[in-house]
Amino acid sequence: MTLFEFFTSSPQGTESLLAKELKSLGATKVRPAQGGASFEGSLETACRVCLWSRVASRLLLPLSRFMIETPQDLYDGVAVIPWEDHLRVTDTFAVDFFGIGQGIRHTNFGALKVKDAIVDRFRNQTGIRPSIRLERPEIRVHCRLREKRVMVALDLSGESLHRRGYRVQPGEAPLKENLAAAILLLSDWPNLAQNGQPFLDPMCGTGTLTIEAALMAADGAPGLLHDYHGFMGWLPMDPQVWDRCLLEARERFQVGQKKLPGFIGLDADPRAIAAARSNATKAGLYAAIRFECQPLEHLAKESGVKTPGLLVTNPPYGVRMGRTDEAILLHQRLGEILQRHFHDWHCAIFSGLELSDQALGRTAKRKDVLKNGSLSCLLLHYPPMVAVPARGKVLRDEQDSQLEKSVDMEPFINRLLKNKKKLDHWCQNNDISCYRLYDADIPEFALAVDVYETAIHVQEYLPPKTVDPNKASERLRKAVAVIPQILQCKPEEVFLKTRMRGQGGARYGVFQRKNHFLEVREGPLRFLVNLEDRLDTGLFLDYRQVRALVWEHAPGRRFLNLFGYTGTASVYAAAGGAQSTVTVDLSNVYLDWAKKNMQINGFTGERHQFVRDDCVAWLDHNRDYFDLILLDPPSFSNSKAIAKPLNLQSDHVNLIRRAAARLSVDGLLIFSTNYQRFKLDETALEPIVHIQDLSHKTLPLDFSRNKKIHRCWMLRSKRKNRV
Repeated sequence: MTLFEFFTSSPQGTESLLAKELKSLGATKVRPAQGGASFEGSLETACRVCLWSRVASRLLLPLSRFMIETPQDLYDGVAVIPWEDHLRVTDTFAVDFFGIGQGIRHTNFGALKVKDAIVDRFRNQTGIRPSIRLERPEIRVHCRLREKRVMVALDLSGESLHRRGYRVQPGEAPLKENLAAAILLLSDWPNLAQNGQPFLDPMCGTGTLTIEAALMAADGAPGLLHDYHGFMGWLPMDPQVWDRCLLEARERFQVGQKKLPGFIGLDADPRAIAAARSNATKAGLYAAIRFECQPLEHLAKESGVKTPGLLVTNPPYGVRMGRTDEAILLHQRLGEILQRHFHDWHCAIFSGLELSDQALGRTAKRKDVLKNGSLSCLLLHYPPMVAVPARGKVLRDEQDSQLEKSVDMEPFINRLLKNKKKLDHWCQNNDISCYRLYDADIPEFALAVDVYETAIHVQEYLPPKTVDPNKASERLRKAVAVIPQILQCKPEEVFLKTRMRGQGGARYGVFQRKNHFLEVREGPLRFLVNLEDRLDTGLFLDYRQVRALVWEHAPGRRFLNLFGYTGTASVYAAAGGAQSTVTVDLSNVYLDWAKKNMQINGFTGERHQFVRDDCVAWLDHNRDYFDLILLDPPSFSNSKAIAKPLNLQSDHVNLIRRAAARLSVDGLLIFSTNYQRFKLDETALEPIVHIQDLSHKTLPLDFSRNKKIHRCWMLRSKRKNRV
């Protein structure tokens, strides 16, 4: 029996699983390596790996390894390989080339050199050449260049082994099937399945984890649906060997399906559930799996079976799907549900979310590091919590009670109700529908809760280092859970923005740009807010009185809005009867937003201008005069689009001078900032402007707990030569 040396690739982090699997399939001299494992085996071993390996990505048969300095060296090294031992001149082949260097600047050029070498060898020997076929050729050549080293191999798998053939509808951001299988193997699913324990995936998507679990329990070969492999046209292969392997696999699958545990896949998206059912049908497992549409909030033991089993899921974690803040909230809800209803189950959560165990609110017993494509992810293992016997009874009710009492929510709930009662009458009298309900009133619950009509925006403040991060995470999770109940809103109407600690200190989560806008009212005016994409929503609630100040002084005036943001002050000026408005901002995103805010309030036309420019530079070259100016600069900016970084504390005098120079006679300049350590240099400004501090006057009731939320001054120019 002839033995060959093979190399099998697999997802990073699964090499030890692959090595164990290869040994079980009859491979010898198995040596794990980064990204796979090498081994020795027969042709039958190769067939079994392609048919039965749940973790492998590709099966390669190395033919030659050599060093190169130039592209010609690559050609020469490939040309000496006896290709006539592997394919006929009438066969087809394809070349996959990986790597660059030594004059090979593009993989297509490398593939071309390899192809030329193979073709020229046949032409020199026979006068004719084999043809190229990219899809399903008789053999597929795999060539890899790294640091002058070249490996030329045959790809006996033909196409990636992770493609089982059952995925009719992939859905969004699906797990590769071999990665899903690795997750199940690391979760000890084969042993649990053998003991008859059920399987549950509460966020199953299109069903990959659930189908792989059922396939594993049914002794189904993952490659059984493959009708093409790279070895099928390879000259040394004996088709009868493959036929025997296939027959055995079909018989084992029939036997394995007769006694299966329960399988349940749940998802909130009906389209995903429909796709999962189609995929299960293609896999021959439709009758074995129950797929149902159910949101995570409804998950309980009643969703599955009473017997504890294995719960495995891959929740969205904000990189490929959904927002990071939404993903954090989802992890928090999942963690709470697991503790409440599934503490006696084996649970495994696969996530790429930073500090995912902190978001789940539980410390994992074990963590496995895996790569999902280029993303580093963790597989977090939570074994069943130990039941405590007392007088012959398992005290699970007491255990649940302890979990619930780990954080006392009563002070937070009472404060929310108290604040709501206090503000309801004020909001009604002042026609306010967007306001701050809670602002870290209780230090242990360090978050802000803002009401935007029917939606709730929750913003976590980074807890001090003296606070246990696990406790802080648990408080946040509990707070977010009770907010819909107290404020009588749907859970999906609560939008969480959270700070997580990572490299470089604390930072806000990176949110995606989904551009979902909610239209809200502020008095008689309407504004678009975005509660999902970024920390700021487009409407600064603490500036409500500053905007009212603009309205008060707007009639008949030419209004300039510097650092205009989403143009809310420009809307107030126009509504107050301003003769004209000019909104200046460096961001196209915010200027477009400002235009929309003006349009939905009926303010369009040439009287209302929008300028994309650096405000400092614009003040230098603009020669128009204005009767009312709002100057609300950022505390700091180092944007590449501005001439030099802006530091408000050191630059504010110069900035105010430039803005005041554009004031007409009796013109007004409203200067404001939310930089809490800011100090106005009145000595430097006294010669040019009259200064009136309006900080207290512009502080609304819902922000009265934080007297330094912003500062505001009314400035009047002392020069009388303006027009």
